[in-house]
Amino acid sequence: MSARTRWFIAFAALLALLPVLPVPEFWITQLNYIGLNAIVSLGLVLLTGVAGLTSFGQAAFVGIGAYTAATLAVNVGLSPWLTLFIGLGITVLVALVLAAVTLRMSGHYLPLATIAWALSLYYTMSNMEMLGKYDGILGVPALTLFGTSLGSGRSYFYVIWVIALLAALAVIHLLDSRTGRAIRALKGGTTMAEAMGISTYRYKVQIFVLAAMLASVSGWLFAHFQRTVNPSPFSLSKGIEYLFMAVLGGVGHVWGAFTGAALVKLTEDQLKDWLPRLIGTSGNYEVIVFGLVLVVVLKYASEGLWPHIERLFARFLPEKRRVRDWADAAPLPERSKPQPGELLLEVDRVRKQFGGLVAVNDVTFQIRAGEIIGLIGPNGAGKSTTFNLISGVLSKTSGRVSFRGEDVSALASREIARRGMSRTFQHVKMLPDMTVLENVALGGYLRSSAGMAQAMLRLDRDEERRLFKEAERQLERIGMKDQMHELAGNLALGPARLMEIARALCTDPALLLLDEPAAGLRHKEKQALAAVLRQLKAEGMSLLLVEHDMDFVMNLTDRIVVMEFGTKLIEGTPAEVQDSPEVRAAYLGTEH
Repeated sequence: MSARTRWFIAFAALLALLPVLPVPEFWITQLNYIGLNAIVSLGLVLLTGVAGLTSFGQAAFVGIGAYTAATLAVNVGLSPWLTLFIGLGITVLVALVLAAVTLRMSGHYLPLATIAWALSLYYTMSNMEMLGKYDGILGVPALTLFGTSLGSGRSYFYVIWVIALLAALAVIHLLDSRTGRAIRALKGGTTMAEAMGISTYRYKVQIFVLAAMLASVSGWLFAHFQRTVNPSPFSLSKGIEYLFMAVLGGVGHVWGAFTGAALVKLTEDQLKDWLPRLIGTSGNYEVIVFGLVLVVVLKYASEGLWPHIERLFARFLPEKRRVRDWADAAPLPERSKPQPGELLLEVDRVRKQFGGLVAVNDVTFQIRAGEIIGLIGPNGAGKSTTFNLISGVLSKTSGRVSFRGEDVSALASREIARRGMSRTFQHVKMLPDMTVLENVALGGYLRSSAGMAQAMLRLDRDEERRLFKEAERQLERIGMKDQMHELAGNLALGPARLMEIARALCTDPALLLLDEPAAGLRHKEKQALAAVLRQLKAEGMSLLLVEHDMDFVMNLTDRIVVMEFGTKLIEGTPAEVQDSPEVRAAYLGTEH
């Protein structure tokens, strides 16, 4: 049992003891509200902290859960436990509709859209006759469990906190999984995730719906705890407060949700008492204080307070290191590989226009299995654009790309990755807060299948061991096994590029595309990279690389395609390219 597990058990045991101790009823009530708020904030940890999607509308989902429970229990007489599942069903339907409308937005449009639908849902609840309009619904029955009424705050305390702690465990399990790594990849942009075969839109929808479900559960608990509901606790201002809790506690950390919920609830009550005495008049002055606190936190503790608390108690907690329990794990499935010399990639008159600018002009070349092909040219020649057209990152204006005999011209990058083409990026794209091993394991996404529910219930452990065994194998293949437990963000540029190659290899590709792999590397790092690429070729790997370093390309490739101003200038062996007057003119200019 790890030290962190022991701390969790001790925390849960302390909570279990509190209601039976002679503590004031006010304490229990406060803890109940903290638990309710923490459940909502957990959803924001996933949605905002991990996936990078800002939402101001979680209070509206709390309202859906609360009003469903109150309406069906009071007006229809349904069992409160049945109303939980009906409320979740309604929440999922509403969340799916809202996700379809809003999640394709980016930048500031997404939070603005969440404000719009949060206001819409709030005013809908406030003006419906069947929901009691602004007066709400009274007389919501207390929960009963095995015939025992949970009408008191002390008995209800256990329901709230069991659900809150189970939700926290489920989120922790989710983040430590294939699905969790895919979700983490959303925050840094979609290009890398899609290139690994991840449907970023599908995961955005899943996380949005999961966060809404957590909020709905909190609303159901709230309705039966308060025994009455009205629109006030589900307004836009409350949605902003939930986001403030998550940011203050640590929006990227599960326990930050609990930290933020506790600090905001306890401080809010104290400020409501102190500020009128200090100022001499009543009003919602605590909002001003919270605004100032948020500015200070964003300035000096942008990750929230939980990371600082964790560092404070670091000496009581051993360094987090994954237990190596995958030595006897079965290998991941492998795709069929092309025979040496087989036509692997055919680029036929590919063209890309941006308005009136022709970036790539009818470029044609082929790659056969077992070759290393270089794509070179001066700055602005169209190399990276061609690279992105082949890998599906950009759509083509015209032309055709065939991979292993299949036309992939119209496919998205994740579908091309599924067929066996993997790539690295000109600027290294990684998840800096995950270990090297976890970053490389992300490459095995398409070779695995466990979903969100399996991860949360911890039913994916066998597949996880297989993924980490493959990730370790690829790191050993490129000489980085000893660094697998380091945080990726701590790597120098050379090892970071090698890690990216290992991640691409973890997809089990038939063709590996490398975008300027030697850029920014020192001489010895380039030598080490060249040795790795030669080893991969010796093992049967086919490679296409874009590169500026002529010595690196000439000593490594079998054939070279030279581009200038978006067109193919020449194709040949390194010796033929070096002897070409056209190439010398393209790089050095002509003498008049």
